[in-house]
Amino acid sequence: MKKFFTTIRNIFSIEELRIKILNTLGLLIIFRLGSFVVLPGIDPAKLGGDAQGIFGLLDTFLGGAFSNASIFGLGIMPYISASIVLQLLTVAVPYFQKLQKEGDSGRKKINQITRVLTIAITFAQGSAYINGTIPREAILVDNLVLFNFSSIIILTSGTIFCMWLGERITDKGIGNGISMLIMIGIISRFPGSIVAEALSRGLSQALFFVIEIVALFFVVMGVVMLTQAIRRIPVQYAKQVVGNKVYGGQRQYIPLKVNAAGVMPIIFAQSLMFLPALIAGLWADSSDVALYIGTTFSDFQSWQYNSVFAILIILFTFFYTAITINPNQIADDMKRNGGFIPGIKPGKQTSEFIDNILTKITLPGSFFLALVAIMPAFASIAGVSTEFSQFYGGTSLLIMVGVILDTLQQIESYLLMRHYEGMMKSGKVKGRSQAAIA
Repeated sequence: MKKFFTTIRNIFSIEELRIKILNTLGLLIIFRLGSFVVLPGIDPAKLGGDAQGIFGLLDTFLGGAFSNASIFGLGIMPYISASIVLQLLTVAVPYFQKLQKEGDSGRKKINQITRVLTIAITFAQGSAYINGTIPREAILVDNLVLFNFSSIIILTSGTIFCMWLGERITDKGIGNGISMLIMIGIISRFPGSIVAEALSRGLSQALFFVIEIVALFFVVMGVVMLTQAIRRIPVQYAKQVVGNKVYGGQRQYIPLKVNAAGVMPIIFAQSLMFLPALIAGLWADSSDVALYIGTTFSDFQSWQYNSVFAILIILFTFFYTAITINPNQIADDMKRNGGFIPGIKPGKQTSEFIDNILTKITLPGSFFLALVAIMPAFASIAGVSTEFSQFYGGTSLLIMVGVILDTLQQIESYLLMRHYEGMMKSGKVKGRSQAAIA
């Protein structure tokens, strides 16, 4: 405990780091306050309560702003959607592939396109949000056309402001701003859910509550292992004599992550899992099969739902890893820089070797990711409340762990640069700090 307080004192003794942390906290407080500001013309007492289904997932990411009909009701999610679309386009469309290879100028152009696409997506989602989720009795304005137009403008402005907050956190604060906004929305619900779970158990079931907390601890540790696990491929660089100096000759590593796809497979799979119930609902009145499908795939505890969900996650993990990591490009970059894998010929054989290893580590990673995704269902079946069970896995837990580890790694770098002892006994938070070759 003494070492912990010493580390905290060291963190705040570094002026630059202290300012960054305070800036981050201030901007996050502004974001949280905005989630409680209701859209003009809406009576919050007449809103429908907590959102369900995919809307419930969005509400979790936004810290309740969605169900509150807040000015940040869409938050940063349209920007995330636009970023995913642009990321997929860079794989399929040559124009975006060219932009990606143009360095800083290309990235700036892609960022501009992402922002414009974000505004377009926000307009579309804002219209659906106003007309599809807010009950008529909660709207106090008689002129619905004026109310819809003004609300869409305010929601779009709120999303743009959230983008600005995220960029300011990245520039002036600590951690990735966009990820921090999503994380603070998720984690804001954790204290309330754990208190509600404790109160519901009472003294008579205190032991069961302790078991829940211990199980949650081990689940989090497992997710940390999944997030940080890497397979290092040794790369040797040939010595080059330039003038009187010798360059190269050292050995480095290519760190291939076991879960290179991150949370994206779960997000894609979760989006598709709402389609069976949605489509079956159209014929539920006239078909028993459609009614069965709709009922089954609306229950996230059913074995049918979780089986299909897990299979989709495994498939999307291979798909997303394939489009984000290009063994041919890695092999070409190594060959161009005079690097080679010991015992493997440069070029095609190196590419095949990397692709083979990537397939081997992605398979267990995809199964573990699928297990993490369906853990909330197991927790709920075991008797954990629905709200608290969401923290036992899924997108929420992966995002929280990933963002916290990334932030700790940045703080670790500041401490080590100032010759302070790191936040871990080893002196290094492993993972992103490993040298990468790409």
